[in-house]
Formats: sequence, C-alpha cells, structure tokens
Amino acid sequence: MTRSDSDSWDLASSVGATATMVAAARALASREPEPLINDPFADPLVRAVGVEFFARLLDGEIEVPGADDDPQFNLQRLTQVMAVRTRFFDEFFTDAGAAGIQQAVILAAGLDSRAYRLVWSDGTVVYEIDQPEVVEFKTSTLAKLGARPTAERRTVPIDLRDDWPAALRRSGFDESKPTAWSAEGLLLYLPPEAQDRLFDTVTALSAPGSRLATEYHPDGPPMLDERAKAMNEHWGKHGFDVDLSSLVYRGERNPVTDYLTEHGWRVSTRSRADLFADAGLELPATPMPTQNTLAVTAVR
Repeated sequence: MTRSDSDSWDLASSVGATATMVAAARALASREPEPLINDPFADPLVRAVGVEFFARLLDGEIEVPGADDDPQFNLQRLTQVMAVRTRFFDEFFTDAGAAGIQQAVILAAGLDSRAYRLVWSDGTVVYEIDQPEVVEFKTSTLAKLGARPTAERRTVPIDLRDDWPAALRRSGFDESKPTAWSAEGLLLYLPPEAQDRLFDTVTALSAPGSRLATEYHPDGPPMLDERAKAMNEHWGKHGFDVDLSSLVYRGERNPVTDYLTEHGWRVSTRSRADLFADAGLELPATPMPTQNTLAVTAVR
C-alpha cells in the first residue's frame, strides 16, 4: 500500500500493522528468561487485533529463519532491537519523572502500554495521541482485560496531520509546564517536511526543562529496504503482506540532532551498539539494517 496525504489505517493494515508487529516483538521479548522489558499487555493486545499471522507468531507456529540462516533478518534480532528500543524509552520517561516532570505526551501511541505498566510519579498525566480507531481499540481492549492506568491517562484521538496541538490543549495539556515527549518509531512514516513541522510544534509547546526522546536514522528509508525484502520473502508466505518499504516517506531530511540543536534543544545520543552493550547484549557480526540508528534525548 503506497502512502498518501489522506490515507488512514487500523491496527491490521498499513502503518497500523507495524505497530502490531512491534507489540508482538515486545511480547516475545517479555518472555525471555532474563527479559529487558516487561510488557504484560503486548500479547493480549496483539491477539485482540485479530491478525492470524501475529497470533501464530506468538504461539511459535511460524517458521522463521535463525541468525545462521539469515543474519540480516531473523526473529531473535528483531526482538532484541525492539527490547533495547523499548527499554530506552521506558527509562526516558522514568528519568523524566524522577526529575519532577509530571506531564508526558506519547506521539503516535499505537499499542504502547506505558500508561499502564510504568511506575509514574504521583500526579503525572500521560497524553496518548493517535488515530481515533487505534485509540478506541486499545482503550476498550485494556478495559476488558481489567487493566488500570498507573497514571492519569488522557487520550487524544486525532491524526497527527490534523490540528493535534488544539486537541491536546482541549484535553488539558498545560504548555507552561515541562513535558516529556516521545516520538518512537514515527519519523520515517512522516514526509521530511512533516518531520520538521512536528519538531517545530513540539518546541513551541515545550516549557523550559521539557525533554524529548526520539530516534535518528542517518541511513534514511533505504535501511528498511533490505529488511522489507527479507520480511516479504520469509513472512509473506505465512500471510504477512505488509511491505514496510512502501510505508515510509523518502526524500532528503534534516538530521534530527542538528535540527533540534538549532531550535534550542540540548541534544545527546546513544548508538545502537551503546544500547546493546547497556543491556548486556552483543551486536551480531553481520551489521543490522538499523545498526546506525541513534537513540536521541533532548532537553529544552
């Protein structure tokens, strides 16, 4: 499915299916003997989406290549990458709370369950922004599971291409207070100019002391092409027919680190190798498609 300026999706199609795929990886990572993360809601949320492929993947019914068969793409590698990425954003919010920030905004929240599983400081309000259908699905599914948020959770059901700042304010967002923002797994699904607009808007809404966590992909969309080809080859025959390379926007982008620095943020980065080392994991000898990705933290 080729992207357009007016396209939409649910959690079983297009960009939404990538959110379900990431949640499936979090579910698998949470089952590890010594897990880096603990997301008890990932598995039931993925199953509730109702895509047979993902349920079979969680049940171990789909044969996937191992590292020896395909060092570029295999399930263990995908699971590890998502585990270290999730841990990075988890720690970002935990550290922000410890620093006294009590307002958090999760952009394109998808099946993210941090509002339910992290330990938030008293008085924290967590805003989740995503398309209305995605927000409603997650809210109703977690309610049926009896899950209760661990902070005050406020949903903002709106497309990021619409006037989401106005919707955020209507939900009670206070731009005079420092905010912890996350843009996880989002930027490549935005056109280059929309990426800049997103950061411009976040900057305008951020009081001094605000923090932002995101990622920077120096290699751009081409880094996904090889992964997408491998996914289509290995998973396509089992029913996974989403071509990741068709979902991202191409074109020259402003480097995230430079753009934020120029707009008044103090930026620090961690390499994927750093995140793997912090987690006690070794990077595979064969480079990953996302090996050069940087985890970015910025302070206003």
